[in-house]
Amino acid sequence: MTQYPSLQGKQLIKVLKKIKFSGIKIKGSHHFLKYSDGRCTVVPVHSGEIIGPGLVTKILRDCELTRDDLLKLM
Repeated sequence: MTQYPSLQGKQLIKVLKKIKFSGIKIKGSHHFLKYSDGRCTVVPVHSGEIIGPGLVTKILRDCELTRDDLLKLM
């Protein structure tokens, strides 16, 4: 099984903003991010909580990124 780094929501949002994803809205603790070509995803931001590997995989799939892309951006 592939290992993902331990990330909090705020950290993942910073990584996505490095590659030009922009925040379109916040609803409660969920941040909606969108890229100019239409790709979009939702990142939960709960203080002190780590995003699980299944959700990281889903977010990366939504953004059309790989695990290696994520590690390079960090």
